[in-house]
Amino acid sequence: MYLLISVLIIIASILLILIVLVQNSKGGGLASNFASSNQVMGVRKTADFLEKATWTLAVSLLVLSLLASFTIPRDRGENSRSAIEEQLERTPSPSALPIFPTPTPDEDGGNPDEN
Repeated sequence: MYLLISVLIIIASILLILIVLVQNSKGGGLASNFASSNQVMGVRKTADFLEKATWTLAVSLLVLSLLASFTIPRDRGENSRSAIEEQLERTPSPSALPIFPTPTPDEDGGNPDEN
């Protein structure tokens, strides 16, 4: 379901980009090519259609995004732990680490500056 909604979001986004690029707020764009008087769909109707299509695609994109957020696949079992949690479980406790004998200055035979 999530994959289907994601594909629909991509299609709606591409269509929205194309429709916005076709529009021109100053009356130009693709709508200006249909300026002949014998045209069934005039300039004003083309601009109205493009505006309605823009709003419809924007709302559909919003709704699809909300639906996608609800349909994100989530594992709710014990196996859905993060990598940090798994690494913390594998790390031995500091008290379990071996203590290596380190020579103290008294055992070295004196001050190393004396040589």
